Amino acid sequence: MCAVCPSWLSFILYNPIRKALTDRRKVLEESGITSDSVVLEVGSGNGFLTEALAGVCRRVYAVELQGGMVRKLRKRISRFGETVRVIQGDIVSIELDEGVADVCLLYYCFHEVSSQEEAAARIGRAVRKGGTLAIYEPTVEVRRADMKRTVSLFEKMGFHMEQERSGAFTRFARMRKV
Repeated sequence: MCAVCPSWLSFILYNPIRKALTDRRKVLEESGITSDSVVLEVGSGNGFLTEALAGVCRRVYAVELQGGMVRKLRKRISRFGETVRVIQGDIVSIELDEGVADVCLLYYCFHEVSSQEEAAARIGRAVRKGGTLAIYEPTVEVRRADMKRTVSLFEKMGFHMEQERSGAFTRFARMRKV
Protein backbone atom coordinates (compact mmCIF):
# COMPACT_ATOMS: atom_id res chain seq x y z
CA MET A 1 0.00 0.00 0.00
CA CYS A 2 1.34 3.44 -0.84
CA ALA A 3 0.60 6.85 0.60
CA VAL A 4 -2.30 8.95 -0.68
CA CYS A 5 -1.26 11.77 -3.04
CA PRO A 6 -1.20 14.96 -0.91
CA SER A 7 -3.44 17.81 -2.06
CA TRP A 8 -0.48 20.15 -2.60
CA LEU A 9 0.66 17.75 -5.35
CA SER A 10 -2.76 17.67 -7.00
CA PHE A 11 -1.46 19.41 -10.12
CA ILE A 12 -0.03 16.04 -11.20
CA LEU A 13 -3.56 14.59 -11.12
CA TYR A 14 -5.11 17.29 -13.29
CA ASN A 15 -2.83 18.82 -15.90
CA PRO A 16 -2.79 19.31 -19.68
CA ILE A 17 -0.46 16.35 -20.28
CA ARG A 18 -2.62 13.90 -18.33
CA LYS A 19 -5.69 15.31 -20.03
CA ALA A 20 -4.10 14.74 -23.44
CA LEU A 21 -2.93 11.21 -22.61
CA THR A 22 -6.10 9.97 -20.89
CA ASP A 23 -9.22 9.36 -22.93
CA ARG A 24 -11.73 10.11 -20.19
CA ARG A 25 -14.69 9.35 -22.45
CA LYS A 26 -13.24 5.86 -23.12
CA VAL A 27 -12.85 5.31 -19.37
CA LEU A 28 -16.51 6.15 -18.84
CA GLU A 29 -17.68 3.95 -21.74
CA GLU A 30 -15.45 1.04 -20.69
CA SER A 31 -16.82 1.37 -17.15
CA GLY A 32 -20.40 1.03 -18.38
CA ILE A 33 -21.39 4.60 -17.53
CA THR A 34 -24.34 6.07 -19.45
CA SER A 35 -26.53 9.17 -19.20
CA ASP A 36 -28.85 7.23 -16.86
CA SER A 37 -26.09 6.10 -14.49
CA VAL A 38 -25.76 6.98 -10.84
CA VAL A 39 -22.03 6.71 -10.17
CA LEU A 40 -20.10 6.22 -6.95
CA GLU A 41 -16.62 7.57 -7.60
CA VAL A 42 -14.20 6.65 -4.84
CA GLY A 43 -11.01 8.71 -4.58
CA SER A 44 -12.25 11.67 -6.61
CA GLY A 45 -9.16 13.72 -5.91
CA ASN A 46 -9.37 17.16 -7.47
CA GLY A 47 -11.94 16.11 -10.06
CA PHE A 48 -10.05 14.79 -13.09
CA LEU A 49 -12.75 12.19 -13.77
CA THR A 50 -15.54 13.75 -11.71
CA GLU A 51 -15.77 16.58 -14.21
CA ALA A 52 -16.19 14.11 -17.10
CA LEU A 53 -18.70 12.05 -15.10
CA ALA A 54 -20.82 15.07 -14.24
CA GLY A 55 -21.06 15.98 -17.92
CA VAL A 56 -22.41 12.55 -18.83
CA CYS A 57 -24.27 10.75 -16.05
CA ARG A 58 -27.41 11.44 -14.03
CA ARG A 59 -25.76 11.66 -10.60
CA VAL A 60 -22.29 11.36 -9.07
CA TYR A 61 -21.42 10.57 -5.46
CA ALA A 62 -17.80 11.76 -5.30
CA VAL A 63 -15.99 10.37 -2.25
CA GLU A 64 -12.70 12.02 -1.31
CA LEU A 65 -10.67 11.64 1.86
CA GLN A 66 -8.61 14.85 1.92
CA GLY A 67 -9.94 18.32 2.70
CA GLY A 68 -7.50 20.03 0.34
CA MET A 69 -8.62 17.86 -2.57
CA VAL A 70 -12.29 18.38 -1.66
CA ARG A 71 -11.86 22.17 -1.86
CA LYS A 72 -10.31 21.88 -5.34
CA LEU A 73 -12.92 19.33 -6.40
CA ARG A 74 -15.81 21.58 -5.34
CA LYS A 75 -14.40 24.48 -7.37
CA ARG A 76 -13.92 22.31 -10.44
CA ILE A 77 -17.44 20.84 -10.44
CA SER A 78 -19.42 23.85 -9.15
CA ARG A 79 -20.96 24.45 -12.58
CA PHE A 80 -22.69 21.05 -12.43
CA GLY A 81 -24.88 22.00 -9.46
CA GLU A 82 -26.75 19.14 -7.82
CA THR A 83 -25.48 16.52 -10.27
CA VAL A 84 -22.46 15.92 -8.02
CA ARG A 85 -22.64 15.28 -4.31
CA VAL A 86 -19.19 15.55 -2.73
CA ILE A 87 -18.70 13.36 0.32
CA GLN A 88 -15.56 14.00 2.35
CA GLY A 89 -14.42 10.91 4.17
CA ASP A 90 -12.93 7.46 3.99
CA ILE A 91 -14.97 4.97 1.96
CA VAL A 92 -14.60 2.59 4.90
CA SER A 93 -16.46 4.87 7.32
CA ILE A 94 -19.05 6.77 5.29
CA GLU A 95 -22.67 5.70 5.18
CA LEU A 96 -24.12 4.99 1.76
CA ASP A 97 -27.60 3.69 1.02
CA GLU A 98 -27.83 0.13 -0.15
CA GLY A 99 -28.03 -0.09 -3.95
CA VAL A 100 -27.54 3.65 -4.40
CA ALA A 101 -25.15 3.31 -7.36
CA ASP A 102 -25.41 1.75 -10.79
CA VAL A 103 -21.64 1.98 -11.23
CA CYS A 104 -18.70 2.30 -8.86
CA LEU A 105 -15.55 3.76 -10.39
CA LEU A 106 -12.21 3.12 -8.69
CA TYR A 107 -9.66 5.01 -10.77
CA TYR A 108 -6.06 4.67 -9.62
CA CYS A 109 -7.09 4.65 -5.98
CA PHE A 110 -7.96 1.27 -4.49
CA HIS A 111 -4.32 0.40 -3.79
CA GLU A 112 -4.28 3.44 -1.45
CA VAL A 113 -7.25 2.32 0.63
CA SER A 114 -6.22 1.41 4.17
CA SER A 115 -8.78 -1.32 4.85
CA GLN A 116 -9.56 -2.89 1.52
CA GLU A 117 -11.81 -5.63 2.89
CA GLU A 118 -14.05 -3.10 4.64
CA ALA A 119 -14.01 -0.83 1.59
CA ALA A 120 -15.03 -3.71 -0.68
CA ALA A 121 -17.92 -4.50 1.67
CA ARG A 122 -19.13 -0.85 1.64
CA ILE A 123 -18.84 -0.66 -2.13
CA GLY A 124 -20.54 -4.04 -2.53
CA ARG A 125 -23.47 -2.81 -0.48
CA ALA A 126 -23.72 0.51 -2.36
CA VAL A 127 -23.78 -0.99 -5.87
CA ARG A 128 -27.19 -2.30 -6.92
CA LYS A 129 -27.68 -5.84 -8.21
CA GLY A 130 -26.80 -5.85 -11.89
CA GLY A 131 -24.56 -2.83 -11.32
CA THR A 132 -20.98 -2.43 -12.46
CA LEU A 133 -17.64 -2.01 -10.72
CA ALA A 134 -14.74 -0.60 -12.76
CA ILE A 135 -11.26 -0.84 -11.27
CA TYR A 136 -8.28 0.93 -12.82
CA GLU A 137 -4.87 0.64 -11.17
CA PRO A 138 -1.37 1.81 -12.15
CA THR A 139 0.92 -1.05 -13.20
CA VAL A 140 3.91 0.70 -11.64
CA GLU A 141 2.35 0.40 -8.17
CA VAL A 142 -0.03 -2.54 -8.48
CA ARG A 143 1.45 -5.88 -9.46
CA ARG A 144 -0.59 -8.54 -11.23
CA ALA A 145 -0.93 -10.48 -7.95
CA ASP A 146 -2.19 -7.34 -6.16
CA MET A 147 -4.86 -6.80 -8.82
CA LYS A 148 -5.87 -10.45 -8.57
CA ARG A 149 -6.29 -10.03 -4.79
CA THR A 150 -8.44 -6.92 -5.33
CA VAL A 151 -10.64 -8.77 -7.80
CA SER A 152 -10.95 -11.63 -5.32
CA LEU A 153 -12.15 -9.23 -2.60
CA PHE A 154 -14.95 -8.05 -4.85
CA GLU A 155 -15.84 -11.57 -5.94
CA LYS A 156 -16.54 -12.28 -2.26
CA MET A 157 -18.97 -9.33 -2.35
CA GLY A 158 -20.95 -10.85 -5.22
CA PHE A 159 -19.22 -9.38 -8.25
CA HIS A 160 -18.24 -11.43 -11.30
CA MET A 161 -15.58 -10.60 -13.87
CA GLU A 162 -16.79 -9.26 -17.21
CA GLN A 163 -13.62 -7.87 -18.69
CA GLU A 164 -9.99 -7.42 -17.71
CA ARG A 165 -6.79 -6.26 -19.29
CA SER A 166 -3.30 -5.29 -18.32
CA GLY A 167 -1.45 -2.69 -20.38
CA ALA A 168 1.82 -0.82 -20.07
CA PHE A 169 0.41 1.72 -17.62
CA THR A 170 -2.94 0.42 -16.40
CA ARG A 171 -4.54 -2.72 -15.05
CA PHE A 172 -8.30 -2.78 -15.58
CA ALA A 173 -11.18 -4.96 -14.42
CA ARG A 174 -14.90 -4.50 -14.99
CA MET A 175 -17.11 -6.59 -12.77
CA ARG A 176 -20.88 -7.05 -12.50
CA LYS A 177 -22.81 -7.54 -9.27
CA VAL A 178 -25.10 -10.56 -9.45
